[in-house]
Amino acid sequence: MPGIGTAANSDGMLDAEQTVWSACLVNCGARCPLRFQVKDGTVARVLPDNTGGDEIGNHRIPACPRGRSIRQRIYSPDRIKKPLKRKPGTKRGDEQWEEISWEQALDEIAEKYQQLLADYGPESQFYAYATGVIAGTVSGSYYGGALQRLLKKMGGFLSYYGDYSTGGITEAMRVTLGGYIDSNSTDDLVNSKLYVLWGHSPMETKMCGGSEAFYAQKLIRDTNVRTIVVDPRHSDSVQLMADEHVALKPGTDAALIAGIAHVLISEDLHEQEFLDEYCVGFDESTLPEGAPENSSYRAYVMGDGPDGIEKTPEWASSVTGTPVDTIVKFARELGNNKPSMIHQGWGAQRCANGENQSRAIITLNAMLGNVGLPGGGAGTYPGSSAVTINSAFDADPNPVTKKISHFTWPDAIDHGAEMKGEDGVRDWDEDGNPIWDPQLEVPIKAIWAYGSNTLINQHSDINGTKELLRDDSKCELIVLCDNQMTSSAKFADYVLPGTSNAEEGDVVQQGLAANMGYSIVATKAIDPLYESKTIYEICTELARRLGIEEEFTEGKTQEDWARQIIEDSREANPGMPGYDELQEMGVWKVDNGARVALREFREDPEANPLDTPSGKIEIYSAEVARKAEEWNLPDGDVVTALPEQINTWEDFEAAKTNSEFPLQMISYHFKGRTHSSYGNVPWLKQAHRQVIWINPVDAKPRGIENGDEVIVYNGRGQTKVEAKVTPRIFPGVTTLPEGAWYNPDKDGVDQGGGPNVLTKYHPTALAKSNPQYTNLVEVKKA
Repeated sequence: MPGIGTAANSDGMLDAEQTVWSACLVNCGARCPLRFQVKDGTVARVLPDNTGGDEIGNHRIPACPRGRSIRQRIYSPDRIKKPLKRKPGTKRGDEQWEEISWEQALDEIAEKYQQLLADYGPESQFYAYATGVIAGTVSGSYYGGALQRLLKKMGGFLSYYGDYSTGGITEAMRVTLGGYIDSNSTDDLVNSKLYVLWGHSPMETKMCGGSEAFYAQKLIRDTNVRTIVVDPRHSDSVQLMADEHVALKPGTDAALIAGIAHVLISEDLHEQEFLDEYCVGFDESTLPEGAPENSSYRAYVMGDGPDGIEKTPEWASSVTGTPVDTIVKFARELGNNKPSMIHQGWGAQRCANGENQSRAIITLNAMLGNVGLPGGGAGTYPGSSAVTINSAFDADPNPVTKKISHFTWPDAIDHGAEMKGEDGVRDWDEDGNPIWDPQLEVPIKAIWAYGSNTLINQHSDINGTKELLRDDSKCELIVLCDNQMTSSAKFADYVLPGTSNAEEGDVVQQGLAANMGYSIVATKAIDPLYESKTIYEICTELARRLGIEEEFTEGKTQEDWARQIIEDSREANPGMPGYDELQEMGVWKVDNGARVALREFREDPEANPLDTPSGKIEIYSAEVARKAEEWNLPDGDVVTALPEQINTWEDFEAAKTNSEFPLQMISYHFKGRTHSSYGNVPWLKQAHRQVIWINPVDAKPRGIENGDEVIVYNGRGQTKVEAKVTPRIFPGVTTLPEGAWYNPDKDGVDQGGGPNVLTKYHPTALAKSNPQYTNLVEVKKA
């Protein structure tokens, strides 16, 4: 058929009427191509990428079981079939709906939106954090996309900085490195002498061809590079990739690093010349003007700082639970094997002191002089060499420049007009300079959620959050568009049935594929099911009612925009095919070479300064020091100019004296879901059961055996789940995978095993991010 991608029919169903390219668009860090085989108007089979080979740089991108099971999402009984309106007189979450026409839904939404816009202005409109359609361009839910474009055209919306995945590390990189800087790409392991995965488990989070599970394993085998994983869990990545596992208590990474730093300094294994030239605050001589005496990182580690505690390996062991010998051996391995590649995952920074944990890892990497070198890196997340997608569709700036943290939207609903800089409000002047103490003028009065399950399922303290959302005198309008009836959808005023990616075409932006850039043109495989519409069509209809249809569409269809996006992107990507050719081939791959982060900075720091006040790596942050002095923080919250170990609420230290809830609980990303996406797919639920890990030394006194049903509880809620009794989790710690769909019984006990009935709503002190790995719980047999 003209204009339709014809993916190779050499495998799969030989009698398929059509085979077209598409992709899995969820937020796992990869964007795996899929081939939809269509018969009788339905997606009859899903096939993986069959292009490329095993050579890194032009490798196959085979989808994991999640993407391969996408038919069960497309045809799920949880599909939203018609527009729904909350029945008058009921509360959000009561699940009392009226089925209404699209005309009524869009008329009423447009009318209420205009009323709130007139009463409170665009700052009252909040675009909810959403990654369910993260990789679409026109249809995207995270960066840009149709709904954001519509709201911008109407005067803008209150946006957020950071995200649930990376809020802490994003702030750590900003104050230390000047911005979001990913590390060297994994293919650069060929130049490394030691590989460290710190709080990072690609075998669970990146388990497909578009990300590390394929190429990291191959590179480790090919290079035979020694690999160490630092994690409270003996994860699948420890089992399948590591030579050694360094275990520690959650929230103690900064203490472990201080103990390592003590060994490096004492045995002269650190790179002093690099620290002198490229860093601020490691020594007294490089502290910024005005910093107190003995406030350098060296002083902190060697016991000359204000606390007077020498951070010996013995001290670090007493905090982390990691044996002294392990700490010393690890330090010497790092000091004697340079460059080493430290890839920092996002586990350590998802704690109440997560910013300092992440800053400490970056500091350790700087002490080793790894920065800007092949085989080294920035000490941050694995980078990649990407295809650049230029989208005129997303080019408009948001007229509302104020932002709140991704995590603090409940505060902005409840008391937004009282929020200011120390509460996480940020703003910039006309020249792009940050305003020191901005303030919101109005609370959030409307939430727009598209492809989002953060309103309930992915946010902390579900029971507290749902009570806030049930009060519609605060947030007066919640519009949610999705294709599945998620936990969050049940708390909307209007639920709009969106399409799956099988039901529309788009340009798909790539994931993290080391040195391989790639781009996909996805083709519509089937007609929209039930009464579902694409988000572009929905926004076009709203734009018509709001009087801005021509401004919104510019006379273009969704395919017209997709074609323009490809054409606009070709100049930045030599050799990139045109739209028709790319649609035919499905996925275009190009070897862009290894990414070496901060190479130019290392080569000439004066000509290529970082975007920090000093232009250098700021181990001591004067900005954070000022915030520590001026901010009025809640009890228990601390920010420090150095990446110190901080004790927080509900951490390992608090567990020692909490007889009611003595166990730490962390979460991890689960193979059976991508966050909550695919969380309702029967195949995946059968293959990957939701279980809580508990160490035998904690299970035995509670009478818990492997396979028992247990109740996990604290003062915030209860959830029911199966127990996995295993030594693979640190004693005193439990771990419950994130993303399971919230499913309370009549007594309010969650039957889905979701951790967020237990997590605390308490933004982290510096980034105002989510501390969802800092919790105390108890476990009992059900």
